[in-house]
Amino acid sequence: MSIKKIIPNTITSLNLLSGVLGVIFTLKGHIDIAFPLMLAAAVFDFCDGLAARALDAYSDMGKELDSLSDMVSFGVLPSVMLYAISPEGSWTAFIPLFIAVMSGLRLAKFNIDERQSEGFIGLATPACAMICGSLAYFIAAEPGSVVATWAAGGIFIPAVSVCLGLLLVCPLPMFSMKFKKGHKQEHSLLIKRTAFLSVAALSVIVVAVLRTNWSAAVTLIFLSYIFVNCIFAVFKM
Repeated sequence: MSIKKIIPNTITSLNLLSGVLGVIFTLKGHIDIAFPLMLAAAVFDFCDGLAARALDAYSDMGKELDSLSDMVSFGVLPSVMLYAISPEGSWTAFIPLFIAVMSGLRLAKFNIDERQSEGFIGLATPACAMICGSLAYFIAAEPGSVVATWAAGGIFIPAVSVCLGLLLVCPLPMFSMKFKKGHKQEHSLLIKRTAFLSVAALSVIVVAVLRTNWSAAVTLIFLSYIFVNCIFAVFKM
């Protein structure tokens, strides 16, 4: 294997390592460390693609390694984080594991679906993971918040898990924020991205004004991503 191909694979491996460490820290009760590790995994996941494009170092091995790493960092880790904040002693605490199963199906489908070269069909696993991770972090950091009270009720977390799991495998078309070299951006895609960035910016402003924990902004940003995609899907734009 050439040096050029080793560089993207090394970055992808750091994604995998971040995910494994995140699971370990979550099981040890340190969600405050696990979520930053998930964010690090997302950065590595973004950068390995950049490196592969810049070096023209695509490979079948790199593609498979990327999916396996995403399964851990954005499939297993978010499931374990939601499990960790679920009320103890109830079978519903295991419902968040549904996300791990649906993530596996999502990633397997993505690898063989040629329709998803420019965008996504269904919620991408990193976006799902960011919602789960930021929500878990917020609840752990703000135990007296309304959201934490909902989570303690035993219905909120299972409901969120099922909804996100179904979004992973649903046929809803979702746009990608990745920019490809030499690729001309379509007008409709530009509108979607602009709408999302506008709603995301508004979410950050609301969180800042309310002086809420910063993780709430991450949750709202990715929820707004789902919301914008749903709106455009309804109006078939």
